[in-house]
Amino acid sequence: MNERILICGGSIAGLALAHWLTRYGFRTTVVERAPALRTGGNGVDVRAQAVEVAERMGIMSRVRELATDVRGMKFVDSSDRAVARVDTLDPASVEIMRGDLVALLDEVTDTEYLFNDSVRRLEQDDDGVLVTFEQAPARRFHLVVGADGMHSTVRRLAFGPEERFVRFKDHYFAFANADASLGEDRWVTMFNTPGRMTGIYRSGNHAQAKAYFMFRSVPLKYDHRDVAEHKRLIGERFAGDGAWRIRELLDSALADPEFYFDALGQVRMTSWHNGRIALVGDAAWCASPASGAGAELALVGAYRLAGELAAADGDHRTAFRRYHTVHRPLVDRKQQIGPNVRIMIPKTAGGRFVRDAVARLPLMNAIGGLDRRLQARNTASLPDYRHPRP
Repeated sequence: MNERILICGGSIAGLALAHWLTRYGFRTTVVERAPALRTGGNGVDVRAQAVEVAERMGIMSRVRELATDVRGMKFVDSSDRAVARVDTLDPASVEIMRGDLVALLDEVTDTEYLFNDSVRRLEQDDDGVLVTFEQAPARRFHLVVGADGMHSTVRRLAFGPEERFVRFKDHYFAFANADASLGEDRWVTMFNTPGRMTGIYRSGNHAQAKAYFMFRSVPLKYDHRDVAEHKRLIGERFAGDGAWRIRELLDSALADPEFYFDALGQVRMTSWHNGRIALVGDAAWCASPASGAGAELALVGAYRLAGELAAADGDHRTAFRRYHTVHRPLVDRKQQIGPNVRIMIPKTAGGRFVRDAVARLPLMNAIGGLDRRLQARNTASLPDYRHPRP
């Protein structure tokens, strides 16, 4: 049995995978670049099969208690007058702040952590993988799983450079803490100028709000770990615009040490495994934030990967191949993100006018409700791979 497994990345996919592997008798280590588990982030949706996974983990009741209670999206003009609203409430799913979900996963996961560290080199042979870390002494593991996001180090080391797999979707985005008084309770409020969006996300159950920025652009060259450079890029795009509440939201965001910036992108791969190394979560299939499916894919994918390893008694060749086969159809569906970006960020003033007019129609909410019901109806139950080992 391949007993010792290194998981690179301590977010939703990595912790969910560690939870299930430990329950099935494997020994896990999670290496995380940050000095502790990251508590920031925006709202994420636990829906469809991910609800079933959370129920089996025993955390779904707590997920519901910590729900954001956001009703939908509101589009406003420069005088803060609501020009359209879209109800996004779905009784079959729960939105929770990413940091809250990570904390819940940590509570139910028994694993070794290596914080303030990352993988530098991976050398695999017939018996395992020799892992060289940035800080800790080198160690051997039977298997390595990359759960380290769209800019995955494990993917680069084991599969090739990032540009082979990441598809840029013409936009960049940022989010950070914001003054809650600037937004309406229980709504995501958005203001558009052509090719740009500024917004505020205000949960009904959290005192802290989130500022959002998104802009259309050609590809930019920057260091994806340099937060100061990220703030400069957002400042250059939005600092000269005094419309609506852009100035106040920008000042709040640029003062936040947990400011987050990235490209809107998708990860497209023909295979998520190479020998004894596999990928899970955004490292394997990032569908982009516009899909709204990141947490769902992470929870279900981690459950599938751990379950297939358990069902195969640790035989990674069989398990990795089966994991890819059973999870790929869901990933392919969720990567079809449809008109979400065009709705949030019309390219022209005319496009914004049409978006607002369409959003005011009752048909928009009816279509959204129908789509959610069809998804729920077409969601099959996940397999119960095996009882946890004593």
